[in-house]
This record gives sequence, C-alpha cells and structure tokens, in this order.
Amino acid sequence: MLQLYFYPMACSLASRIALMEAGIEPRYHLVNIWNKKIPEDDRDFRTVSPKGAVPVLVLSNGERLTENAAVLQYIADIKPELGLAPPPGDSDRYRLQEWLSFVGTEIHKAFLFPTFWYKDEAVKASARERIGNNVSVAAEHLEGRKYLVGERFTVADAYFGWALLLLGHGGVDVAQWPSLVAYLERFQERPQARAAIGIEMQLRKTAAV
Repeated sequence: MLQLYFYPMACSLASRIALMEAGIEPRYHLVNIWNKKIPEDDRDFRTVSPKGAVPVLVLSNGERLTENAAVLQYIADIKPELGLAPPPGDSDRYRLQEWLSFVGTEIHKAFLFPTFWYKDEAVKASARERIGNNVSVAAEHLEGRKYLVGERFTVADAYFGWALLLLGHGGVDVAQWPSLVAYLERFQERPQARAAIGIEMQLRKTAAV
C-alpha cells in the first residue's frame, strides 16, 4: 500500500488530488510541518525524510519518493490508462515536465514559499513584484485551452490548481486574468479535486497542526 505524508492545504494537496483522480487509496499520515512531528505517534518527520518537507510518498516496497514533480509523475504512471500523464514517447510528456517544473520553481518556490514562510517584508514584496509575470505566462497559455497539457486533466493541473488556490492568500488576485478564473472554476468543479480540497480544509480546522 502506498503511504502519503502531507500537511493540509500544502502542496501535498496536489498529490492527494492525483491519488483520488487515479482511484488510489493510500494510507495518509498527517505531518506538522512547523515542528516536524507526526501527530499520530509523535515521530520526528525527519526520520521519514531528512528534507522535512511534504509530500513524501512511501512506495509499496518501502522506498520513499519526495518532490512534487516526481511524486505526481509516479502517481500518474500507476494508472497510465487514465491519462494523468502522457505516455512515454509522446511529446506532451515533456510538456508535462515543463509545466511541473514551471509551477514548482516559478510560482511555488519563487512566490508561495517566501510569502508564507519568510518574515522579511522586503523578501515578500520582491516576490510579489515578480509573480505577475510568471502567472501571466500560464494565463496566456490557457487562453482557449482547458488544461495545461493536451486536451485532458493531468497531474500538472493538480499542482497548478493548488497554486492558484493559494495565490489569493499571498496577495495576488487571480481575477486580473480571466483565463485563470475560468481554469480555476473548472479545476474546482472536478469531483475529486473538490473532495480533496474539502477534506484538507476540514483538517485545517480540526487538526492541531
């Protein structure tokens, strides 16, 4: 059985969405990313992953996989028939990697990470100055498109959809990009995405993390 270590509404939400889209039910482990503890047994999360960051996907053979791009790609490849990632040899598979990398570096780490983790207001202000250009790249790409890659929902959309949900909390109004407003609506209308978000929002309210 797969196991996912997560923090509610953190980037690991993308992994939950991908798992639910694939019809895979792993064992979930809540992590307190602030004190690096696993509440269910008070273990040090760094014994699971020295990086101390979610997501961590524990495979059926006990190996541990980290980093969003790798975890999401792995989940997609468990059920290749669902098209959550283009198949090997398809040129769109490289487009998937392109968007996973873009979301991870240019939106997640460049903006969301410093905005939510750093206390230095100058650092936050600098991130806000840059994020508009990065988000505009995705907005332009999505004009006339439903999804980031090809004609169907992929794990890149799970990651980007999560990022868009959090942009507002970082002080960026998605409403300035009509294509992203429509995209985010489509994203949240997907039954599995909506269910995953609901689960994690509830956990944020009730879990002591």
